[in-house]
Amino acid sequence: MSDQTDEVLLEAEDKMDKAIAVARDDFATIRTGRATPSMFAKVTVDYYGTTTPINQLASFQTPEARMIIVTPYDKGSLAEVERAIRDSDLGVNPSNDGNVIRVVLPLLTEERRKEYIKVARNKSEDARISMRNIRRHAKDTLDKMSKDGEVGEDDVHRAEKHLDELTAKHVAHIDEILKHKEAELLEV
Repeated sequence: MSDQTDEVLLEAEDKMDKAIAVARDDFATIRTGRATPSMFAKVTVDYYGTTTPINQLASFQTPEARMIIVTPYDKGSLAEVERAIRDSDLGVNPSNDGNVIRVVLPLLTEERRKEYIKVARNKSEDARISMRNIRRHAKDTLDKMSKDGEVGEDDVHRAEKHLDELTAKHVAHIDEILKHKEAELLEV
């Protein structure tokens, strides 16, 4: 393969790796029965007029599997942090004692687990679509290079085969992440 086709493949692989990282972050925000700081990744607080992610304003500790303690660095932001957690889509009711915020996760009902599995499947489908779009863009670039005579047809054919293998590998990785998330959600 030529340097030009290698460059296209490396760019496609880099974009696919980033898409997997985004999918992994999205999956981490789906609540399971276990308390993790990553649940709060998308929660933001209006902190002195600036929308700030909660993980920049507080520390998290998990003393029990279904409880997380949120300790704001600035005690003055305690009420705002608590409100942001309550108003988030986590479905929890935090309580504070003036110093820390305790968040006890309710047990997930079977219906709620199924909803979360649907959300996870939608996120995995979004990631697969992203992979296909990256593949299509790289294939179009390779076809254009071949048409313009920059690269031979054999090189393009080999590069496309490699691109298909890359895509399959990354889609399988997304499927694996989904499988683990579903198992986590179904765990009682």
